[in-house]
Amino acid sequence: MDGVEKRLTRGLRVLREDLWTLRAAPLPPSVWLRWLPHGLVCLVAFAVAVANTDQFVQRYGLGPQFGLLCATAQGVAVALALWRPVPAWWLSTGVTAVVALGARPMLLDGSGAERPWPWGPASLVGQCLVLFLLALRLPTRVSAEVLAATALLTYGLEGLIGGDSYAPTGVLGVALFAGVTVLGTALRGRREARHQLVEQTGITAEERARRTLLEERNRIARELHDVVAHHMSVISIQAQVAPHLVENPSRELRENLDGIRQNALEALAELRRVLGVLRSENPDDPYGLGATGGAAADAPQPTLDHLDALIENTRAAGLDVVSEVRGPAPVYPPGVQLSAYRIVQEALSNAMRHAPGARVRVELTHRPDGLCLEITNSRPSRPGPRPAGADAGAGPGMGHGLLGMRERAAMLGGRVTAHPTLHGGFCVLAFLPRDGTARSTGPDEGTGPADGMELFFPDPPPTGDKTP
Repeated sequence: MDGVEKRLTRGLRVLREDLWTLRAAPLPPSVWLRWLPHGLVCLVAFAVAVANTDQFVQRYGLGPQFGLLCATAQGVAVALALWRPVPAWWLSTGVTAVVALGARPMLLDGSGAERPWPWGPASLVGQCLVLFLLALRLPTRVSAEVLAATALLTYGLEGLIGGDSYAPTGVLGVALFAGVTVLGTALRGRREARHQLVEQTGITAEERARRTLLEERNRIARELHDVVAHHMSVISIQAQVAPHLVENPSRELRENLDGIRQNALEALAELRRVLGVLRSENPDDPYGLGATGGAAADAPQPTLDHLDALIENTRAAGLDVVSEVRGPAPVYPPGVQLSAYRIVQEALSNAMRHAPGARVRVELTHRPDGLCLEITNSRPSRPGPRPAGADAGAGPGMGHGLLGMRERAAMLGGRVTAHPTLHGGFCVLAFLPRDGTARSTGPDEGTGPADGMELFFPDPPPTGDKTP
């Protein structure tokens, strides 16, 4: 018995929390027509109040004052359901019960024949709208409780109290109430599912962007491994050979050179270990570059000397490319040359994908403080898919568009910007510091890399058409 009493007490407490409340649950405003749903509901509420005035005063004989008061209260309940659905349901249901009991004397003396009772036509509409708005805003449990209470009240009025002559509307009313409640609950569930889908889509997009960034950084690390490993190997060999170039080298010199060589070998081992973590799971593609064999992994990393071959391959793929080099070419570190090559490669690949039939101009400007790259394509001459062979310019190391370009430039202390031109083309600008590191301009220094970057990247971006 104690268990039954506890469950009954818990059930009564849940009912009291769900139904005996004044908490707000307003409808969300429409995006395009903010107040249209609210205006329509208020219009229906006014119509319900007007129709019920005639029903209560003339057909139920409640009197002008009392009938008008009850009709107004039912109309207010419909409008109140927009903001506080549970109090609105209490008001609408209570008014219906009071009106039904007030009209019962007419049903007992036989003068109420063919008069709908206990729910009049306007009361049915008002109650349906109240239940529908409640089901749209509150959990399914509350909607089921309200529907059950409404059905129980209808059964008590029509089945237990009743009258002698009237047109019963209890079964019709309960059927309509159940229909609108199920409809409102279904729409609410659909809205919540759509909201969750939008949130999940946003989370997925963020995770995809984060994963793309990490993949691009891993790809850059794999490519730069060869560059760093080459220099470390040279250091190790030079440290090993140096004692043989000096007659009678001292013990301290031999120890220092042995330490340099040992440190270089340890650094090479660490590089190989890190590279093993970044390697692809495909044994035929150890560098994760999408190759079908080991040739791509064994090939040397491209430099600026390979740009002519890249441009020729792009022309063979069907893209009209012209190139121009300005200024004497200094000796750049391998990392700068590799990043410059990849930026040009990615820009040409994007032009083939997104601007079929366009003309592309590649400009390399060698400055005292670094390398400036400008890749500009004209408006596409034809819509549709990219031309046949457009993938010919793509190769191992291709990244994820502008994201990969910016990562490569930022790694070297450089900068990449991209913007459309006035005539429908697109322009990619990049600056890579000469030594691969960013230096700030001090108060006593002259024009440095920072000033050069500002000259190459004016703010705002250039609006003139650079289309060739």
